[in-house]
Amino acid sequence: MTIFVFDGSLEGLLCAVFEWFERKPGKVLLKTAAAYQPDAFVPSMQVYNDIKKADRVWKALQLKLGSDWSRRFYCTYLSELESALTALFEFACYILSNPPGAQQNYGNPYVLEVSQVAKKVDREKHRMKAFIRFQHTADGLFYCGIDPDFNVLPLIMKHFKDRYADQPWIIYDIKRHYGLYYDLDKVEEINISFNEQKAMLQPSEHHLSDKESLYAVLWKDYFKSVNIPARKNTKLHVQHVPKRYWKYLTEKQF
Repeated sequence: MTIFVFDGSLEGLLCAVFEWFERKPGKVLLKTAAAYQPDAFVPSMQVYNDIKKADRVWKALQLKLGSDWSRRFYCTYLSELESALTALFEFACYILSNPPGAQQNYGNPYVLEVSQVAKKVDREKHRMKAFIRFQHTADGLFYCGIDPDFNVLPLIMKHFKDRYADQPWIIYDIKRHYGLYYDLDKVEEINISFNEQKAMLQPSEHHLSDKESLYAVLWKDYFKSVNIPARKNTKLHVQHVPKRYWKYLTEKQF
């Protein structure tokens, strides 16, 4: 067995697949540089990023997989799970070593894992699209801080750019320390320095516009007016809106 050590990027992962086909080392254990612990009894190899090698592997995968499974591959990478990185490596090697259609073999553990993890990431994406609530800041921006289970910002960028095309906004992932900024023209990746973790998720009142408190009151009043106490079903409500997302919802802040 050989340990392939890479930087954890998608490009590095694809280069690791390229090196496996190039060198035919047999069984490989994939490790990120951050997680790698040297083992005197197991040889290791550093995988260096090469955009040309990564492109060759990605194009070959796209030809075999089509758009649907290519998207699942990318979603699985965005899960940031170490086990998912191994699954993607093995999945890619399996797909490229077999005839077209191999991705339908759910008896293969890596095909199954990629499918299951991609579904979890996609579910988190839909929840972020549904539960994000912007706050109007004093400088005219609409801001929302989030801490999703997975790195879904790349997946929700187009949705918010299209839906809120007439207002500048920032969606900031406080867990991963980066965000998206839309300036009415394009979306850019940004990094913000915050003094406190709490301020990243919920800006203080002096950072908000004068009208924001009114917006919040109107929104809460609306939810109170449409609520029917006799039909309240807390168990079903929590199934559809898990409690860990309540911190984003204005209507839950009483």
